[in-house]
Amino acid sequence: MRRCLLCGRYTLNPACPGCGGDTRSAHPAKYSPDDKYARYRLASKYGKSAA
Repeated sequence: MRRCLLCGRYTLNPACPGCGGDTRSAHPAKYSPDDKYARYRLASKYGKSAA
């Protein structure tokens, strides 16, 4: 299931059939305590350096 970034409509297509906007997965990533890249994702989300 995917959700349009512009209008919020749900679809299975990579482009929204209503407005033609890009879609993104509507589900969050699966949690894993062994996530090697969590440090980088959190840094990009909150705007801090990952160094």
